[in-house]
Amino acid sequence: MGRLAAASLVGTAIEFFDFFVYGTAAALVLGPLFFPTFSPLAGTLAAFGTFAAGFLARPLGSVLFGHVGDRYGRRPVLFASLLLTGCATVAVGCVPTYATLGIAAPVLLLVLRFLQGLGLGGEWGGAVLLTAEHAPERRRALWASFPQIGPSIGFLLANGVMLALTAGLSDAEFRSWGWRVPFWAAGLLAAAGLLLRSSLAETPQFEELSATGRRAGAPLAEVARDHWRLVLLTAGALAVGYAVFYTVSTWALAYGTERLGVSSTVMLSCVMAAVAIKGATTPFVALLADRWGRRPLCLAGCAGSALWMFPMVALLHTAEPLLMFLGFLGALLAFITMFAVVAAYLPELYEPRVRCTGAAVGYNLAGVLGGALTPLVATALSDGGSGPPWGVAAYLTLVALVSLGCFALLPETLPGRARTEADEAEEAAEATARV
Repeated sequence: MGRLAAASLVGTAIEFFDFFVYGTAAALVLGPLFFPTFSPLAGTLAAFGTFAAGFLARPLGSVLFGHVGDRYGRRPVLFASLLLTGCATVAVGCVPTYATLGIAAPVLLLVLRFLQGLGLGGEWGGAVLLTAEHAPERRRALWASFPQIGPSIGFLLANGVMLALTAGLSDAEFRSWGWRVPFWAAGLLAAAGLLLRSSLAETPQFEELSATGRRAGAPLAEVARDHWRLVLLTAGALAVGYAVFYTVSTWALAYGTERLGVSSTVMLSCVMAAVAIKGATTPFVALLADRWGRRPLCLAGCAGSALWMFPMVALLHTAEPLLMFLGFLGALLAFITMFAVVAAYLPELYEPRVRCTGAAVGYNLAGVLGGALTPLVATALSDGGSGPPWGVAAYLTLVALVSLGCFALLPETLPGRARTEADEAEEAAEATARV
């Protein structure tokens, strides 16, 4: 389990490095380089629009790679998704700017961002199922949480490189070539990840499906026919996590540097410190999920998000590094209370024959609802006025309340407790029938 968890963690870290480095570049530099004819606000919105394209592609990636995972195994998904994302990220670092290519430059950027999202849409399902389907029942949430640490590591790597470059280079050097370095580095990281994953074994549950001939013939059609309500509920439930995380990691960077006049180095440092604590907390939250259940922690995380959004915006608007850090930390701790758990929760909600498709589609559809739109909506809501952007806080609180309602409609899946609840329901139905 240690080797499997490490391979999953490293792979998700690399793929999210690729994904996050684009988000940071969009907040800091892509607007003026690829949309120079726009106003500063419109350029930032356009850059975040290409950022959103990656989220729009993720459900399509989950459908494509989910089909592969449910028909041919979880293992092939891990290789194909990492290869696609790595190649697309390196290519982003090679795209000439608007000054050289004109309108073709942002178009190429959009296409490559779409391919990034396509690969990442398959990565999560493959990595999570690799650990969840190998893990012992009583520690499934713990082992499945390791791929969820990967995004924190990927974020720290991406922004650590960006922080070093912005601190060590002049603004002209960073805008000329420095921003491209993290994208080029993605190629080396992807090669290392592919090498690490080369010795992984297929999961026991998929091998059992293959041996008994119970693999789904058309996983997406089966999910759409039999599990559509579950997909919509999981997408709605997880939307708040994406909204909170990308508000902190993407919109706040742009808002702090452009509107509050805080240096990009200070903003990146505040966000990175909060993300580091969030990543270190992940396995401890997962242990609680193995003890108390998946659903209670998810409900607590949603409630915490709803209560913290207005304080977070107020702390951000102070432009004081320590207060901004505390605002980000509170939001990310609420976020990880949910997302440390969902790597075990989502696979348990779906039957094994369509698990790779169902869990991945629900997870990545939430990314469209919460991650793709949030930087755009938050940027628009924060335009104008000198006070704190309360509209952003109200929007995030509303998303949290919607997600809270969706989680309330989902069942508990903790092994043992889920069976007990099912037995009680069956006994009640039998008693009713006898009456």
